[in-house]
Amino acid sequence: MPPPRTRLGRVLIDVRPLRGSAVFRRLWIGRTASGLGRFMTVVTVMYQVWDMTHSPVWSGAVGLAQAVPLVGVGLFAGAWVDRGDRRRIYLSATVGQAVCSVLLAVQGFTGGVPVAGVLVLVAGQASFGAVSGPAAGVFVRRVLPKEQVPAGLALNQVSGQATMLLGPALAGVLLGWLGVAVCYLVDALAFAFSFYGAHGLPALPPEGEPSRAGWHGVVDGLRFLAGHRVVRGALITDLAATVLAMPVSLFPLVNTERFDGSPRTLGLLLSSLAAGGLVATAFSGPVTRLARPGLVMLCGAGAWGVALACFGLTTSAWAGLALLAVAGAGDSLSVVSRTTIVQTRTPDALLGRVTAAELTVGQAGPHLGNLRAGLVAGSTSGATALITGGLLCTLAIAYVAMVTPELRGSTTRE
Repeated sequence: MPPPRTRLGRVLIDVRPLRGSAVFRRLWIGRTASGLGRFMTVVTVMYQVWDMTHSPVWSGAVGLAQAVPLVGVGLFAGAWVDRGDRRRIYLSATVGQAVCSVLLAVQGFTGGVPVAGVLVLVAGQASFGAVSGPAAGVFVRRVLPKEQVPAGLALNQVSGQATMLLGPALAGVLLGWLGVAVCYLVDALAFAFSFYGAHGLPALPPEGEPSRAGWHGVVDGLRFLAGHRVVRGALITDLAATVLAMPVSLFPLVNTERFDGSPRTLGLLLSSLAAGGLVATAFSGPVTRLARPGLVMLCGAGAWGVALACFGLTTSAWAGLALLAVAGAGDSLSVVSRTTIVQTRTPDALLGRVTAAELTVGQAGPHLGNLRAGLVAGSTSGATALITGGLLCTLAIAYVAMVTPELRGSTTRE
């Protein structure tokens, strides 16, 4: 029997990429810093726009200013990434994001910029992010041995979950202490860490035939997605989980219906998903070593749907929080596994475009899911929207598993 330290080491997240690769370690630190800055900026922009307008319409426009460029620029950016040096493209896009943060800080210090101008800067930063995301999507696969790619992606996921929890809290502290302009400057500084992390990489041109220019390159990427059953099934699974069962927009209503509208309970509902995801990723060692990402993804997405349907049935606050943590854990493991499938099954020459499609799905799916949930709840109730969404998600995942046997058996060693 292995000693307890060894058993614990195999249960905890696999940190071999951080220990063994200085290049990955710098990238991970830069990613974590920029993630903190990004979530700080999300909160800061929402706060500033509300303070300027006190209008829910303008507050809603913040999300639109972030989402539209990510979707509209993303696929074309993926084709561009697959034509050139991914390192240089990433560094250029990172500089563009930092410049937007500096300009946001300048308007924060000087004032007088209309809210539309703030949103233009937000949209500009999101456009640069739509370029840097696909470029960074090739880094893990190019700097780590193939057997460590799932572990590297899990480490990126735990970084994302941690910054999602800490970034908004840090923004709240700095907003109350130093104001919006300083928060934007912190974001610009975070991009400096991200730039440093990637600066030491070698040139990373595509391995294989570069993408064709313009629409032709985009169509080639879409053709690959349509024809590769495993990658297509992975993205459909993510769409099923988010579009059919995204619960976040229902939390205020459910909190009012069942938990007397307590702001404390609402805050816990919002944080339980991220907390569950963070814990699951921290203990993801056995999952990433299993080398069966397709099966893990299907089980994780199914657990997400079942847990949310059960959350719709419960009237206990503590049971509800536990179910949301389970849902967050399932979703987090599903995301790690889906990203592993994309990374290990996509030819390098197409990876920028497929990563762009994955990021687009990840951005659009939750927005559509929150819209679906709101429409259903508006004509029925929050509980009905949760239960039907969870059940539909579970059925959709089961259907994907049934019609895509290659997904159930996919491994990272093929």
